[in-house]
Order: sequence, then C-alpha cells, then structure tokens
Amino acid sequence: MITVNLYYTGSNGSARAFAEEMTGSGIAAAIRAEEGNLRYEYFFPMDDPETVLLIDQWRDQAALDAHHASPMMAQIAALREKYDLHMKVERFVSDEALPEQDLKFIKR
Repeated sequence: MITVNLYYTGSNGSARAFAEEMTGSGIAAAIRAEEGNLRYEYFFPMDDPETVLLIDQWRDQAALDAHHASPMMAQIAALREKYDLHMKVERFVSDEALPEQDLKFIKR
C-alpha cells in the first residue's frame, strides 16, 4: 500500500475552499471510486488555518500511476491553480507486518 500525504497551503482560506470544491464538485468521490484507491480524505490542522492535509492511499504503484494518468488530474491541477496553492508531499510505502517490538504499543 502507498500513502501520500499532500499538504496544500494557500492564503485567505484558499486551501479549505479548494478541498470544499473538490468534494462539492464530485471529483473527490470519483477519485475514491477509482480502482485501487483505498482512502482519499481531507483534514484541517488545528494550528494552521491556511493548510489542508490530503491523505491519499493506493493499493499499489500501478493504481497510483493509473490515477495520475486519468483525466481528473487536469481538473485537480486547474483547481490548484485557481486557488494558488503550494504543496508539500510525503510518500510512505506500508510494511506488511509490524515488527514485534512495535506491537506492544498498538491496542487492537
């Protein structure tokens, strides 16, 4: 599984407006319906009103590549420009099994 954290930062509420338009326009729902998408959710940091965090998870690199090749990417890029957003990206690849020493910290 691949998790991509995208931090969208703008000014005067533009990052939140971007997330609201992504959701309200149906683009976010369409991405969630794509083959291999596991999660597509926006979060708002409590200490930074000008940033929105998107947690985007995909089954594998092939699913992420298909998403990047989809027509929705042009729509997303246009909205990023519309709201003049800057981005920071973090990418994580899941480890299938947690090490034994980490399991003692996880309540299941």
